[in-house]
Amino acid sequence: MFIRPLILSALLVLAATASAAEPIKLLIVDGQNNHDWKATTPILKKTLEDSALFKVDVATSPPGADTSGFLPKFADYQVVLSNYNGADWPKETQQALVEYVKEGGGLVIVHAANNSFPNWTEYNEMIGLGGWGGRNEKSVPYIRFKDGKFVRDDKPGNGGSHGAQHDFQVVIRDSEHPITKGMPAVWLHASDELYDRLRGPANNIHVLATSFSPTDKGGSGEHEPMIFTVDYGKGRVFHTPMGHSPHAMQCSGFQTTLLRGTEWAATGKVTQNKLPEDFPNAEKVVLRK
Repeated sequence: MFIRPLILSALLVLAATASAAEPIKLLIVDGQNNHDWKATTPILKKTLEDSALFKVDVATSPPGADTSGFLPKFADYQVVLSNYNGADWPKETQQALVEYVKEGGGLVIVHAANNSFPNWTEYNEMIGLGGWGGRNEKSVPYIRFKDGKFVRDDKPGNGGSHGAQHDFQVVIRDSEHPITKGMPAVWLHASDELYDRLRGPANNIHVLATSFSPTDKGGSGEHEPMIFTVDYGKGRVFHTPMGHSPHAMQCSGFQTTLLRGTEWAATGKVTQNKLPEDFPNAEKVVLRK
């Protein structure tokens, strides 16, 4: 007479385990970009899916200025990743993203996605910092790392630039955050556009890592935010200016950061606590095929 309760208990345990193991539903948005989204979206998708943590769909906008039919169902997903830089979305889509993040949805911004929508106030609030598109001191500050702390710099100047592509070091500024915990204090990222002079509201921003932008490469001569988060309503935003090309995205440091940051944006925690054996150090770039 004890068989049925035991079987029922076992089934409940199995069901709970299966539920806990369900992948995080993620939507990549692309379709327009001044970068090669047709080459980079597959790398992002593969990186995320190979971890077994995510189930990834892709929403591709129509080309050109008319995006009126582009209406992704953000609410069907736990996290949205933008690989998009192009024409404005219809107001309905803009409002849907704002409501989605405000109500607790996760958002991930990769590289040129921070160039998008310079005149969309709420988007700039969500991403914290952005570049190009006419951004300047009216878009509010640069974020600078001075004397061991981050400060806001309101001096005049355009928002967004970069020098020549090169390998550069990522310096961890918060080693206790789940995204960066356990990472080496300094690690070398594969050749990339090192975005500098980004500007934006920078409200509720938490910079986890910076990279120095050298003037001899055409950079700012400043330590620039390179991994950061933004709190927006109930939602979490993970933002990395890295990821210009397939080469940059094949960096094991970029991929590890992407996985951790995306999981954090979706759930508020990171289960990938152990760094992969191929994680880069301060002197050596590590590329994955």
